[in-house]
Amino acid sequence: MTAPFRICFVCTGNICRSPMAESVFRARLAEAGLDGLVEVDSAGTGGWHEGDGADPRTVAVLRAGGYAHAHTAHQFHASWFDHLDLVIALDSGHLRELRRLAPTAQDAAKVHLLRAYGAGAAAGAMADSGSGPVSVPSSDLDPSDDLDVPDPYYGGFEGFEECLTMVETASEGLLTAVRAALPARTVVPARAPEPDIRRAAREPHQPPEKESA
Repeated sequence: MTAPFRICFVCTGNICRSPMAESVFRARLAEAGLDGLVEVDSAGTGGWHEGDGADPRTVAVLRAGGYAHAHTAHQFHASWFDHLDLVIALDSGHLRELRRLAPTAQDAAKVHLLRAYGAGAAAGAMADSGSGPVSVPSSDLDPSDDLDVPDPYYGGFEGFEECLTMVETASEGLLTAVRAALPARTVVPARAPEPDIRRAAREPHQPPEKESA
């Protein structure tokens, strides 16, 4: 069987932006007939909301958009890099934090901004012949470009609608890039399911210092 291509979307608390991106991209994969080849998950850089569901406003905007949704928040851990092909950051702060967290340079190369795959970037996305499976234009490293999906947590419902629009636009380019990477996937023998790396990697909850998404 073909090893699945594994993607994790990451924001701050895993209750607003990253579960939204996970639901939207899962729908895009199903529409493209690739849902059996790609596994999608999401997580937060912090564990303040671990075990919670998505923010009700995220749930509402996803339902309004016709997206299926079921979610439990988790914190991202460095050990996950070993099982992932692509780690998608929702803003530049997440990008920097995830790359600092990466155990190796090869793992750091797996981390990209979601909006780097947006309208202008999609044409440049391609399969990477190096250590990272999918590359994007260098715009996700250019501080002059605002490629963040803004945190809607402290605003109104319209902020969640804006985030959904950004996520939907970028998901088209990400789908193109992932589709290009799939033919190069290694065929491996069937094996027993791996343990839940999220459950195994959990650490004691940190005291809630802030709430964000």
